[in-house]
Amino acid sequence: MQNWLDLNQYTDSADSGFVPLFVYAIFGSSRQLAVGPVALVSLLVSNVLSGIVDSSDELYTELAILLAFMVGVMECLLGLFRLGWIIRFISHSVISGFTTASAIVIALSQAKYFLGYNVARSSKIVPLIKSIISGADGFSWPPFVMGSVILAILLIMKHLGKTRKYLRFLRAAGPLTAVLSGTIFVKIFNPSSISLVGDIPQGLPSFSIPRAFGYATSLITTALLITGVAILESVGIAKALAAKNGYELDSNQELFGLGVANIFGSFFSAYPTTGSFSRSAVNHESGAKSGLSGLVMGVLMGCALLFMTPLFEYIPQCALAAIVISAVIGLVDYEEAIFLWGVDKKDFLLWTITSTTTLFLGIEIGVLVGVGVSLAFVIHESANPHIAVLGRLPGTTVYRNTQQYPEAYTYNGIVIVRIDAPIYFANISYIKDRLREYEVEVDRSTSRGPEVERIYFVIIEMAPVTYIDSSAVQALKDLYQEYKLRDIQIAISNPNREVLMTLSRAGVVDLIGKEWYFVRVHDAVQVCLQHVQSLKETPKAADPSSEERLSPFQRLIKQRAEDSSVAELESGSKDIDPQLEPLLSRKSS
Repeated sequence: MQNWLDLNQYTDSADSGFVPLFVYAIFGSSRQLAVGPVALVSLLVSNVLSGIVDSSDELYTELAILLAFMVGVMECLLGLFRLGWIIRFISHSVISGFTTASAIVIALSQAKYFLGYNVARSSKIVPLIKSIISGADGFSWPPFVMGSVILAILLIMKHLGKTRKYLRFLRAAGPLTAVLSGTIFVKIFNPSSISLVGDIPQGLPSFSIPRAFGYATSLITTALLITGVAILESVGIAKALAAKNGYELDSNQELFGLGVANIFGSFFSAYPTTGSFSRSAVNHESGAKSGLSGLVMGVLMGCALLFMTPLFEYIPQCALAAIVISAVIGLVDYEEAIFLWGVDKKDFLLWTITSTTTLFLGIEIGVLVGVGVSLAFVIHESANPHIAVLGRLPGTTVYRNTQQYPEAYTYNGIVIVRIDAPIYFANISYIKDRLREYEVEVDRSTSRGPEVERIYFVIIEMAPVTYIDSSAVQALKDLYQEYKLRDIQIAISNPNREVLMTLSRAGVVDLIGKEWYFVRVHDAVQVCLQHVQSLKETPKAADPSSEERLSPFQRLIKQRAEDSSVAELESGSKDIDPQLEPLLSRKSS
């Protein structure tokens, strides 16, 4: 009941809390999720349809029912095609910012029932505040006093229910107390200045096919938005409850169950429904262990539709508004904003952008902007992956990020780079630029080994690289040729099977040389150290004319084939490591 934003316009809210309960209990996967009308979805439906048709028109209800059908179809398709992973791209900061702003808008939209005069319907905060101020001449004390008293009672009961375990029942009893106290007051004193809910049709909803399909194209955007909000709210709640109760939740089955519930609901005059956090929490706290709880709620709702609707006529609208406001106050997630400010300024910025645009530009634009900025952050992170220069931890053969471990030391003439992301067309340019930077900007204050003037080897640690595409492969070839002109050799360490197969098919393995692929970074370092040492001790050539035609690096490669022993390398051992056999040679043996 606390989710009815306007009972005069949504007499089908009761129907939304009836049929979907039975259907979800059969097709849904959560054992505690309570399905029905919720505040955010109700506000979205209300704001969109108010811009198409007057709320008193019969078409208004038909469009709401059509929306339920469209949302149900979309959710079913997402579930059937196992597309539940899409919601992972919407960050928690977006959800929190959107929910906070929507809660403020919902609370202000209920002001007319407290103030006693009409307030413009809008999903933007500025028109709402302007309307509240401009209509101040119509202010009425009775609904304001009654609404404020009931709101205070609700907040006190909610606080006591949260802070004292033995009074936990007060949280669930709050809305019922508000309705009963308001109804009793109206029946006794019959104040004319307090507006009532009025007549609500009695009986169970009849079967009918959704109509008004001519408006479907204009409702697609709204249906997508409602689907996204419904999925985020329902799946998030269902997963949290599943974790608390020790069972696994299938997100795709959950989407399908919600979709079927909305489709069947639209055949019985229901508008879009989803999982309710408050009702689901009551379900969980009451000890619900199976979908049978949904069937019980459905039976009780059916009894209410059959026998109790005449009693709803005398419910004060300010009492229902107080219930809505008390419910959405908990959605104002200022604590999340404080947390994000202290932990991650980028996420705080995302929260601020989403909440601000939702407040001032409307719910639809707010969600789209929030999701767009969230995706932009994801793309930026993907296109600018973390790349670390590795150094050796003293006394070990372990190599770690020199920024994280300042005690780690590097080797003269060698730079070791770890790429912490898949390599593909969007980030390969950034990776190449960083490799060029590391070639000249490596900190030599902690370097060891033979004194040389420049970099001769670039070792790329590929263990974190799970994928490499054709664009990245071609760029790697270009980088190899660029390095070759400057007598720099690339060595590859620990690529996974998929990456290695891609490099092999593209000819990169043969281009770089099989002997330059290693199982461990340390293997690559020892081999490279041998040749850096050789640069300081290059023997005189037997045939000067032939040696002069070779570049320094070519002479280095030739010497590697002729001499594999170098004394006392800066590698922690005087002997060549028996594991120095290159990766591809070992694999083929």
